Order: sequence, then C-alpha cells, then structure tokens
Amino acid sequence: MDLTKIKNPQFLKKMSIPELESLSEDIRHFLIEQLSTSGGHIGPNLGVVELTIALHKVFDSPKDKFLWDVGHQAYVHKILTGRACDFDTLRKYKGLCGFPKRNESEHDVWETGHSSTSLSGAMGMAAARDIKGTDEYVIPIIGDGALTGGMALEALNHIGHEKKDMIVILNDNEMSIAPNVGALHSALGRMRTAGKYNWVKDELEVLLKKIPAVGGKLASTAERIKDSLKYLVVSGMFFEELGFTYLGPIDGHNYHELIENLKYAKKTEGPVLIHVVTKKGKGYQPAELDTIGTWHGTGPYKIETGDFLKPVGGPPAWSSVISETVRKLAREDERVVAITPAMPVGSKLEEFAKEFPDRMFDVGIAEQHAVTMAAGLATQEMKPFLAIYSTFLQRGYDQVVHDVCRQNLNVFFGIDRSGLVGEDGETHQGVFDIAFLRHLPNMVLMMPKDENEGQHLVNTALQYDDGPIAIRYPRGNGLGVKMDEELQLIPIGSWEVLKDGTDTVILTFGTTIGMSLEAADYLKKENLNVQVVNARFIKPMDEAMLHDLFKSGIPIITVEEAVLQGGFGSAVLEFASDHGYTNRIVRMGIPDRFIEHGSVKELMQEIDLTKEKIIENVKLITARRKQKRA
Repeated sequence: MDLTKIKNPQFLKKMSIPELESLSEDIRHFLIEQLSTSGGHIGPNLGVVELTIALHKVFDSPKDKFLWDVGHQAYVHKILTGRACDFDTLRKYKGLCGFPKRNESEHDVWETGHSSTSLSGAMGMAAARDIKGTDEYVIPIIGDGALTGGMALEALNHIGHEKKDMIVILNDNEMSIAPNVGALHSALGRMRTAGKYNWVKDELEVLLKKIPAVGGKLASTAERIKDSLKYLVVSGMFFEELGFTYLGPIDGHNYHELIENLKYAKKTEGPVLIHVVTKKGKGYQPAELDTIGTWHGTGPYKIETGDFLKPVGGPPAWSSVISETVRKLAREDERVVAITPAMPVGSKLEEFAKEFPDRMFDVGIAEQHAVTMAAGLATQEMKPFLAIYSTFLQRGYDQVVHDVCRQNLNVFFGIDRSGLVGEDGETHQGVFDIAFLRHLPNMVLMMPKDENEGQHLVNTALQYDDGPIAIRYPRGNGLGVKMDEELQLIPIGSWEVLKDGTDTVILTFGTTIGMSLEAADYLKKENLNVQVVNARFIKPMDEAMLHDLFKSGIPIITVEEAVLQGGFGSAVLEFASDHGYTNRIVRMGIPDRFIEHGSVKELMQEIDLTKEKIIENVKLITARRKQKRA
C-alpha cells in the first residue's frame, strides 16, 4: 500500500483483518526505511503498529481523543492521519515533529514529550465532555514505564474515584508490570474480555456460600476467601481496586483480540483499563533483541546490519566524560552514589552500575522521587550524584527548592542535555535550568568550556561540602581536548580570561565560548580588541572580576545558550544595578518563546545566536562608545 496517499484513517473501517495485517507490514517496512536516514524513536513505534491501527479502526479520530504518552510512539498515528507524505522531514527544521503537535494535525489533541501526563489530560477532557454533554471517547495510551511517574498514579486514583467514562490503554512492552502467572490467570483474562468476569465473581461467591460451614467460620469468611482468590489469580486487581474495569492482558499484535476488547470497552460504563502486551522493536531484529534501550531512540543506521552511522574515533560524549569522572572518584570515596530517573544509558552510567551495583539507583520515570532520595542520602553524609536531563529536572523543581536547597544539602546535580538539543524539539530543549536554579539560595551552578575543565569541575563538586552544586553539560560530544591526568580543584565562583581586550568584553560559558573566540579573532583584524571571559560559574559569579570590568567602563556582551529571562545576562544586569554601574550591556541568548525542532546550527541561526551576531553587536556598541567619547 502507498502510505503517502493516506489522507485520514477512515479507510481502515472497511479493511479485513488480513488486509490490516498486510498494512502492518507495509508500515513497519516504511518506518525501518525512513528512520534509517533520519533517526528517531524506532523501537517504540515498531511495537505499537497493530495497536494504533486497531484504535483508529474502532474509534473515530479526531472526534474521539487519543492522548499518546510519552508521545514518541505516535509515528504510526501520524502515518494513519495523513502525514506519511512528509515523513522525510521528520524531526528536521520546519518539518514534522517527533511528538504529537496540536498545530500539525487535528488528530493530535495532546502534546507530550515528558511522560505520565496523559491520564491527567484525559481526565480534564472527560470532565469537559460531561459538562458539555457530548459523547466522544477519551483514550489515553500510556506505557508501563510511565506508570512509575507519580502524576500518573495520582490521575488513576482520581479517575477511579470519579468513575469517569474513559478507556486507558496500558501498553506493556514486556519490560515490566504483571507477568503472566499461569493458565488460570489466562482463563480469567479471557472470561473478562468476553464480558463474563462479573458473572465469574458472582458464581464464585455463590459456590463458597453453598459449602457447609464448619462452626460457622467458613461462611463468615467467604467474602475474604473470594477476595483472596481474586488477588491470587488476577493481575489487574490493583487497577480494579482503583475503580477500573480491567481487561487483559491481551496480545497487542493480534487484531482479533485488540478489536474485540476495544469494542467491549466502548460498551462498558466507567473507566476501563486494557492491558496490552507488545514487543518493542517488533519486526526489526536489532531492535527486538535490544534489552537496555539502545533502540529506543537512535540516529541513522544501516538497515541490513543495524549498525549505527556514528563518526568513528571522535571526542567522547559529554555524558561519558562526566559519568566516568564520577566513577573514577567513586573508587576513592565510598560515599559517592549515582541516581538516574530511567536514563542510565542516555547518561552513560552503565559502567558505574557494573562496578558499583549497590551504589547505583535507577528509580524509573520518577524525577521528584529521585531528587528527594538524593536529599535523603545527603543527610547521611553520602555524596549523591543525580544525572538528569535538563528538561526532566523541571519535573523535580519543588523538590530541588524544598528538599535540597532549603535544607542546604550536598547533592551534586549532573544536568545533562543543557542547551539546545535539536531534533527532539521544544519539549526537550534544556534552556530553562539556569533561570529556575539561579535564584535558589545555596545553589552553585557551573558549566565547563571543554571536557578537561569538565572533569575538574566534577572533582570540585564532589569535594564541595557546603550545599547543592550543579554542573551543566550539553548533548553530543566534547571538543577532543587533551585531558589532564591529575584532577584539580577550581575555586568556586572563579572566572577565566581566555583572550585579552579593551574595546568590549564577552562574558560567556560552555557551548558559546567557541563562537565568541572566533568573533574576537575576526574583530582583531578590524582593530577591535575584544576580551573573552569563561564565566564558568553562573552562580556565584566572579564579583571581583565584574567590579574591575565595570569600573573600567568597558561595554559588556553576555552570550548564553539558555533563556534570557532570568538567565546569566540578567544576573549581570542585576549586579550592575545593585552597584550603580552604567556600562552598556547587551544580552544574547534564547528569546521568550519555545524553540521547535531542527539541527542545533539551524536553531542558532534562527534565534541570531551566532558568531556573526556577536560581531555585529561588538561593532555597534564600540561605535556608540566612540561617539559618546567624541
């Protein structure tokens, strides 16, 4: 079937199951081929092909609302809703988003990039439906991993309490949740999917009460015996106790089972949870055999072999530099422990886990718990290192404020993927952490210029005993600089002059140092001497150096790959205001809007965070300075 000709999912209504199975193979072939060149979340999408087709066959999108959680498994949904023709633009600048996007299609009713949000969103939609008196179905599709998020459990509790009509699809990809416990379990599951489970419960109660009571004890405990048997043989009792009708587990690649259960769920009053077992990566052997998440999201690869098309022999990944330095120091200090919220592979903590299995904690998709657990460890004089993506640290913000900073606990935050991350887009851009951490009392925030300085800052952080400290580091690889053999301590709050100059000073750090130095070199040819400072400590700042700079009257440009509001440049403005300085200050950074997907280079061009813009700003402010002097 030519998938690029699909306009909407209505064509599925007339297809037979053999035709649906053929369509499944076409979609898998399409995904494997397309993602081999663009990269993307191949494993999750190969696993939900039949489930997505069955949902669109039984329900009527966009009237019926599909909420994909996390959203990285919505590629098949995009294909069935008329976007296959644009798939060569997936995750590219101005192209299709890798997640559901409301302004991309009327079939995308809920945007997701972070997990565990679909159930709360669905509860809101169901409440709105009931208030308005409409009759659409609300269907959140949530993965088993996302149920480790506290928000999902809060929503389950509320949905069950309110008895809202809703059909929750639990996509269990065989990595966790409710393993099959035998033939009786399967038999009861089949009865439930046939709509006879309530009958079975009633018959069980009648049979128990017919047994002659010995001394009256058996009759008085019949209810408890019935409940105990249910707990013993029915994996879904957890959900039933929360107020859901539980169906499953069912084979998520079997159209007969999927369609039968979805149709039955439509007729059932109150909230229903369908437990669907799928195979992540189904249909592509390298992805099927993956047990640690390598094929969850990938770059380009060779279809024939499954080999990833990565540069050979390049600099180490930033995540590796940081985690390997932590591992090195853990050998010397048994207080060092590592924590990650479901990202041991992304944060390169696999080797730490192998060497120190008792000192490595993957807490699942539970960022709030991860932060407060780290705080608890710190109260006992341990040295917790929490490796967490910038975009996910947002989810633990209250805990950073209340449990870590307020108690001034010595937690070391490794803020991975800081700055623009490119193709994953606006839900994953790590650009807010400076703004939401800088104003917190007791927090130290730093970012290295290269991987050598990075290892020294890790050492500094793990030797620091006066409260919380965080290191930011970007996605991707380092610069390939020579690494010192001996780790050093860098004085907290100290900056470094990388290039002298008297006409303008650029205060910058991390990923924007390179473009700043290039701009200064270019301007030197035009007889403009620009000073470049590595402002590696965002908080506390090097106040002694700032006083010297402001007293000299030199214009200042701040450059940061983070939001301008509340960012590093704002801190410099605040310092000037507090001390009565009137130097010209120009801030460069990320404007007050969400930045969508595309390569980092394209996005930097879009927001004018470039060498060329630095050059333009230097020329402008130096010209004004000369005019003022004249």
